[in-house]
Amino acid sequence: MSEPDTFEDDLLYAMSRTGEAFRSERAGLAAGGLDLGRRRWRRRSAAAVVSGAAALALVGTGAFYLSGATGGSPVAAPAEAAAAPATSGAGTAPLTTTPAATAAATKAAAPAAPVTDKEMLAAFQALLPKGEVTEAKGEGTEKSTTPYAQLVFDDGQGKSLMSVSVQRFYKGQEQQRTCPTDLRLANLDSCSVTTLPDGSTLMLSQGYEYPDHRATTKEWWATVSRPDGGQVSFNEWNAAQEKGAPDSRPNPPITLEQAKAIVTDKVWDRAVAAVRYNGIDPAVEDPGVTPDEKQAILAGLLPAGFAVQSRTTHLVTDMYQLTGPDGAKGSISVRLANWSRPFDDPQTQQSMDRGRASQLKDATVLPDGTKVVVNEPGSGSNPKFPYTRAAELHPDGTYIEVDATEGKDLLTLDQLKAIAASPKWQVRK
Repeated sequence: MSEPDTFEDDLLYAMSRTGEAFRSERAGLAAGGLDLGRRRWRRRSAAAVVSGAAALALVGTGAFYLSGATGGSPVAAPAEAAAAPATSGAGTAPLTTTPAATAAATKAAAPAAPVTDKEMLAAFQALLPKGEVTEAKGEGTEKSTTPYAQLVFDDGQGKSLMSVSVQRFYKGQEQQRTCPTDLRLANLDSCSVTTLPDGSTLMLSQGYEYPDHRATTKEWWATVSRPDGGQVSFNEWNAAQEKGAPDSRPNPPITLEQAKAIVTDKVWDRAVAAVRYNGIDPAVEDPGVTPDEKQAILAGLLPAGFAVQSRTTHLVTDMYQLTGPDGAKGSISVRLANWSRPFDDPQTQQSMDRGRASQLKDATVLPDGTKVVVNEPGSGSNPKFPYTRAAELHPDGTYIEVDATEGKDLLTLDQLKAIAASPKWQVRK
């Protein structure tokens, strides 16, 4: 593995570990190559599909509405929806956009009327072309931060498992979407990322279920990330199950252009407005210190002969690649956060409080109230943690954590403690 690859691996590990204790449900602070909704849906799919469910016809033109306001247009009953012929999404009445759907995603808005399990499923079905639907299942906004609908669709050319899911993220929470340079290495036939006129980012991709191609099952997906923090994802396979089923057709039935129409349809506006934010608001922990300022502070605290070679930043965590006086190389992560401000969502606050308490349970309390935690590999509250760490929580809410990652012996534990203990680490907001 090359040094840049090792550095990036360490960064992803450090950021994932840093956010491990601070998640509300499954939301992470660092996004991976695949979107969070897709990963969550895949873990849930086997249990969610109902075997032997009765066949359902698709919802008819104009039969389905999800009103954005109390007392708005009626929602067609499931029995009525099942009797109507299928149409494309072009004739589907959109959900009414609520103020929460267009408000800045940095603060939690008053929740819109919830979207039910059946409403999620009916909205999805209304966007599909003509065909038979079986094994249908949905989950609404009251039950999950990733409401979804999934079903097995057959247009007469073979069955296809497909799903749609909705999430909402705070500003700055998502990682920028990019396609890999080497599609073959990424197990993809195609990939594109475009910016839509409304500022949304659309990712379309065609790949395979199994990286080693032990089966030829294909998976195609579309994800749109909206300026309001909403994310709508669509997945489909050329088989009736994600895994363990023979291919039922050469390709999934929905084209990429049709998938784009599904995820960008206005029918999902109210679902985005109603769903709880998935994760924590990065702005709450923002220390008000820029990455450049943090790097300058660190450079002034390093022992003589040490230098910063590169930096990668994600939210309040920075990874620095260092060189020592003898030419040795290594890296450390520095997390500077403000723990004094509360989160808007009580559930998130409770989760954060538990995570922070767990991190600090082995802390030494200094006379001024500062809590100090020092861990060497295999010690402390997380015996599997492989790095040397020094962390301090100050009475004003300043939390500073310094982890030695790659090249663990580059800086000693005492040197890491000295860096973390510096009074120069102070939050500004």
